[in-house]
Formats: sequence, structure tokens, C-alpha cells
Amino acid sequence: MPDKPLILHNATLIDGNGGDPQPGTSVEISGAKINRIFPAADLPSRADAAVIDLAGCHLLPGLTDAHVHFALTEPNGAPTQPWAAWAAKVTAFIAESLDQGFTTVRDAGALDPGWTYAIDRGLIRGPRLLTSGSFISMTGGHGDWRAPHQAADPVQPIAGLFAGYVLADGADAVRRATREELRRGATQVKVMASGGVASPSDPIDGIQFTLAELRAAVEECEARGTYVLAHAYHPKSIKRCLEAGVRSIEHGNLLDEETAIEMARAGAFLVPTLITYDILAAAGEALGFSAYQVRKLDQVHKAGEEAVRIARAAGVRIASGSDLLGHAMSLKARELVIKSRILSPMEAIVSATRTNAELFGLSGEIGTVEEGKNADITVFDRDPLADPEVMANAARVRLVVKDGVVVKDMAL
Repeated sequence: MPDKPLILHNATLIDGNGGDPQPGTSVEISGAKINRIFPAADLPSRADAAVIDLAGCHLLPGLTDAHVHFALTEPNGAPTQPWAAWAAKVTAFIAESLDQGFTTVRDAGALDPGWTYAIDRGLIRGPRLLTSGSFISMTGGHGDWRAPHQAADPVQPIAGLFAGYVLADGADAVRRATREELRRGATQVKVMASGGVASPSDPIDGIQFTLAELRAAVEECEARGTYVLAHAYHPKSIKRCLEAGVRSIEHGNLLDEETAIEMARAGAFLVPTLITYDILAAAGEALGFSAYQVRKLDQVHKAGEEAVRIARAAGVRIASGSDLLGHAMSLKARELVIKSRILSPMEAIVSATRTNAELFGLSGEIGTVEEGKNADITVFDRDPLADPEVMANAARVRLVVKDGVVVKDMAL
């Protein structure tokens, strides 16, 4: 923690609220908070403050990603290397997120909350990490990684390290599984409510979990002041999730207008993960995907962009995630480039700052550059509104501040 105030001086401020950029702006940080925002021309002469000159740069709230999978270090998902090598990769992927400008990420399943513990205590370098613990799946659902010929999965969870998945059938079993994930430190809980691309035995349009099962998870999370996020592609599964009270719909590629209107009325969030389908479409067969998995990918690939347009027209709150596996995680900011084409560069930035913060329940702390909020800040040396590709280039991320501490500082 700095021992004196820090002034980020003379940048163009994009505050995350969607308003016009504010050139010639300075931000004073005191401790972990933003203390003051003022015109650069009013820079005080203060011996007790450190000043970083950011002329020509653009200052944004710290970027956030609502759908990462740090535990899935291999392109095809589950770990296949020694656990020591796996842990080294996870540590590197987490640290890399800071260098890309992400100061808060939500892990959407398989990573144990022990990693949050390690980051919070300064044992490893990383963003604020909101872990979901184990995927909760029904038998044969998207979170069931067993091949059809396997009775048990060869990769088992390791408490405090790797959360993997848990199978739960029936409302009582889902309730117990949800309570267990919350006991172990999950910030929110992930359920698999429809078929998926990578799972070996379920169709994309299959509905997974009954209404009673989903409600059991929602009730337990609400009792703890948190929420459920649900993997769901198509209207049937999304509608069931909404009826159960699910807050966060992941992917939603096959969303239709009627269901989008229901989402907006319910105040639910859509977390598109468009970049992952581009990556998988280019490399699916090389990753060992079966013909069945490739067909499922074709069903949802380009539909995702249209789903975002439908959601926007209906007034759905559009958040931002990436869902990349293995070394492709380095491309997570390309999600914002894709969204910039569908929405606008400013809307893409808002989705990954203010809207994600609202989804996380952290809008009072992060997501916008405002006095009194946490000093989470990302600085680009180019204008991301004029050229959204800037956001996907870690070399253009010149400065990152998390909780008032400079965690990346490149010579300007």
C-alpha cells in the first residue's frame, strides 16, 4: 500500500458510466480508495503526493470478466498433467489477467476458493477473484465430464485446490450441494441448466435440472445473500431458470425475443462469451472434439452475436465474459472487440465495468471511476473508443491499479 497519496495525472477519463470521455482529468488515490477527481489544470503543488503523468492515455475502471475458468488449463478442459504443473499454470493465468487490465474476475466453475484465499493474502499475484467452486450438474448433464463408457471420472476434486464438478439429482441433493459450495467459500454458485458444446453426451437443446432443483439452489444462495449463475443456451432452459429466480444467464446463444423480454422484466443478466466460439470453431477438431461436439458448436457459434442484439433491443442487462480455456485465456479481452462491433465500443466497456459490477453485487465498490470507490483502474496508451483493438493488446495496458496499489507499471 502506498505511504502517500497517488495522483494519476492528465489522462482522458472514461468513467464506466457510458458518458462522454473527459480529457485533461486527474485522479487522486488515497489508500485503497479514489479520493478526488479533478481537472488536470488544477494539479496542486504537493510534496506529499506521488504523481504519474498520463498525458495521451485513457483511464478506465479496472476491467472485469464474469466468466473465466482458471482451473481448466488444457484446451479440452480437465487437467491432464502433474498437479504441480497444473498449479503453476493456474498461477500464471491468474497473474496474466492483471497484465491484461482485469482487476476483478468471476471464475465460473472448477476452481477451488482456496485460490481466492491465496490472492487475498498476497501469496500470489492476481485480480479480485470471485470463485464459484464446483460446477453443479445433473447426471449426464453439461458438468458431467465422464465419457459414456466411464463409471467414474479419472480426475477427482482436491479440496483447497481443484473443485471440478459435483453431480446432484433431486432438489434435496442440489440443496445439499449448494450448501456445501457455500460452506467451502464460493462467492456464488454455478449450475448447468442446459446441454453444452464440450460435454460428451448431452444435446444443446436439452433441459437440465427440474424447476424444483433450480429453486433449491436459488433459495440457498439467496439465504446467504448471493445468487446462482446458470449455463443455459436456449429459450426453454433460460425460461426455467428465470422462473426459479436465477440471476445470471451464461452464454444464451439461442435467445429469442420473447425470452429476452422475460429476462429484462426479471432483471436478469446475460453473460455472452462470444470469443470462445470463435476460438473453438478455428481449432475444435484439432482439440480432439468429436463430430457430435463439432455439430453442437455449429449450432451456437454465430447465433451468439444475434442473441446479444436481441438482448440489447429488449433492454436486458448485458454483462461480459470470455469462457476461454488453457493458453487461449490470454485472448479474453478480445471479447470486448467483438462486442464493440455488435454494440458500440462504449457499450462494450460498460458491459465489462459497471454492468459486471452490478452483476457481482459490487457496484458500490468497483465498476466506475468515482470518488469514494475502490481504486481499481486500467490505463491504455491509446483510445479504446477509436480503436477497440487496443483493449485486446496487453502491451497497450500501461498502468493497472488494484485497491490503490499499482500492480502493473510500464514506462510511458
